Amino acid sequence: MPEMANTLRTLKRDFQACFERDPAARTTLGFLEVLFTYSGYHALLAHRLIHFLHATLRIPVLPRILAQIVRFLTGIEIHPGARIGPGFFIDHGMGVVIGETAEIGENVTIYQDVTLGGTGTERGKRHPTIGGHVVIGAGAKVLGNITIGSHVKIGAGSVVIHPVPDNSTVVGVPAEVVRREGVQKASAALDHGDLPDPVEELKDRIRALQKEIEAVEETLKNQARNKN
Repeated sequence: MPEMANTLRTLKRDFQACFERDPAARTTLGFLEVLFTYSGYHALLAHRLIHFLHATLRIPVLPRILAQIVRFLTGIEIHPGARIGPGFFIDHGMGVVIGETAEIGENVTIYQDVTLGGTGTERGKRHPTIGGHVVIGAGAKVLGNITIGSHVKIGAGSVVIHPVPDNSTVVGVPAEVVRREGVQKASAALDHGDLPDPVEELKDRIRALQKEIEAVEETLKNQARNKN
């Protein structure tokens, strides 16, 4: 049964992700903590079953009812239609909302109060597509049918409404790319205190532009003096 084997590998990867990305789970009995106290893992485990009922067996109504029960128990709302890759980790989780047509790649981490939502009432694809190895900080909103590349970091509280290229860091409202590196290590770590300040980035750009203007003005003055 290839499909069953693939499902078991995905569930194992989800479980491993809890230990890789949360230091609190790395105790002697950490596996018991994850099994009994991690609401993010509970919501994801339930979603795997609910999505199977919804997308594969095409059972009506019941998946939505089950999703609402999971929302009540965990504070995490994942639509049965959302497609989520292996190694997904929800840290804390309260207030997380993942829309119907959202697609999430492998080894993605999101924090509490994150929304992967739509921007209108149109049918069809209306929620984000998230690449692999992405980290979305607490309170961030990613809205609309946009693509977030792989190895992207989205700062806490950001509102993302435009596509984001691979290997980028975005912050702000609306979010802007403030750092874009080359190929970086495939890591799910996010130090919230290490994100660049978009205001300081803008100030640096203005200072650099001002220096360029001053240099051009000085050049023009020298040319005028030479002509005279």
